[in-house]
Formats: sequence, structure tokens, C-alpha cells
Amino acid sequence: MDLEQTIAEIVEKHLPDDSHFLVEVKLSRQAPKRALHILIDADSGVNIDSCAKVSRAVSDEIEAKDLIEEAYILEVSSPGIDYPLNSRRQYQKNIGRNLSVLLENGEIREGQLKAVIQTGIVLIVKVKEKGKKATEEEIGVSFDQIKKSTVMVSFK
Repeated sequence: MDLEQTIAEIVEKHLPDDSHFLVEVKLSRQAPKRALHILIDADSGVNIDSCAKVSRAVSDEIEAKDLIEEAYILEVSSPGIDYPLNSRRQYQKNIGRNLSVLLENGEIREGQLKAVIQTGIVLIVKVKEKGKKATEEEIGVSFDQIKKSTVMVSFK
């Protein structure tokens, strides 16, 4: 098992409750120290107290087990609005929001996320035909067709 996987397991056991989940663990080098970035999310959003609790607990366990021998920077945060969705749970959390979905074939689909199903997502997209009023249509997109999905920010 590699170090990132080991740290992911540590993070999982120190999440505040069942509504929180791990998004990503990434270990990189930021001269002169290593950097450990941990992204967590929650069904109803993450607050600073949750990040601090996870940071302290994970740091204590990493130190106790001597997993990272050199000095390192630890950053625990939630993914930003522009961070791509990468788990079924993140999609579920964003039902009702508008997504921009880049497909493996290069097409981009934009629409409101209506549902998350076993094999993918359901979007409500606007279809405009020449000379006609735009209509809404539901389309299914399987997870294996999705290269990247991000939440579209609306300032309305």
C-alpha cells in the first residue's frame, strides 16, 4: 500500500461523522518541504472546525506512526467550487445545480443535475431548434463517458 492510500485510511477514520467524506489525498513536493493536501466534503458542506479536527487527528497519527520522516506542510480543506466532481456522493450533493460535463469524446454538456443513478447522471438540458422555442430534455450520461464535471457558478 502506498503512502497516499495509508493516509486516506487514516483520514477516513477521523472524519467527524457519516455526513463527511474524503475527496482526495495528494502528497507533493513544495520546496523545501513536502506538502500533504487533504480534501474533505460533507453532504451539507464543510466548516473550518471539521477541517481543523481532521487536521489535528491526522497529523497526530502521522507523527505517532512516523509515516513522513521529513518536515511537511499539512493542508485540510474542502474542494473549491471549480474542483471537478469525482464521486457519486459529490454528484448527489449537487442535485439541482447546473453542471458543465466534459465527455470523453470532447463534447460538453451543460444542464441541471436532476438525478444520480447507478450507472451515471441525469441532466436536464435546453435544446434549441432553429426557429423554435427552446425545450428541456432529460439526458443520461454514464460515468464512463464523463471526463470531467464541474458545478457552474450562477450570479443571478
